[in-house]
Amino acid sequence: MGHEKLCTSDLDPSHKVYEACRFNHCNFGNADFSGLTFRGCLFEGCDLSLARLRNASLQEVRFLSCKLLGVQFSECRKLLLQFGFEQCMLRLTAFNGLDLRNTTFEECDLQEADFTGADLSGATFGHCDLHRATFFRTNLESADFRSAFSYSISPGTNRLSKARFSMPEVTGLLDGYGIEIE
Repeated sequence: MGHEKLCTSDLDPSHKVYEACRFNHCNFGNADFSGLTFRGCLFEGCDLSLARLRNASLQEVRFLSCKLLGVQFSECRKLLLQFGFEQCMLRLTAFNGLDLRNTTFEECDLQEADFTGADLSGATFGHCDLHRATFFRTNLESADFRSAFSYSISPGTNRLSKARFSMPEVTGLLDGYGIEIE
């Protein structure tokens, strides 16, 4: 099924696969996407807050200017999982345990997002707010945090080899050590 959906709140339950679809300014708040497959789709200006994604398959899906408060991406199917976010509200989202290698987050609000146990090697956090985001046993090797801000990442509990940071935000790597920097 490949076409543009305009302001459609409910997906047709008979369709399990949405391919090359564009969802424009749809309200999917609290929607149940469990078991559905989205392949090569774009969600633009949509509200997907608290949408349920149990065993949903997101393959090459882009989210642009979307509101995704509290979405549990960790419930998605792991196979072929690939998505990107631009100018999205991703507060309180869960990405724990996911393979998110080379994922792009651009100008996103990721406050209190959970990345515990995720593989974010090669990921880009361009101009993202990571205030109180959780990084624990997270692979951040070669990740790009140069324009990200408000992060607190422990080098002792995360893999940071070749990750890129910039001053003065890089001091967020020392938050857990009780060090005063002047």
